[in-house]
Amino acid sequence: MPNYRRYRVLGGTYFFTVNVLERYPNNLLISHVESLRIVVRETRRRWPFHEA
Repeated sequence: MPNYRRYRVLGGTYFFTVNVLERYPNNLLISHVESLRIVVRETRRRWPFHEA
């Protein structure tokens, strides 16, 4: 995994992009988006995101 530089700005936002090797006709990422929402919600409940 690359060593990404993180520019810290108060109130800033990070986003991430997910991709798969074989894009077509793969609909894995859109067919399970609700599962991703649930997992992120649970993760934020257990380990709240905070500014460093």
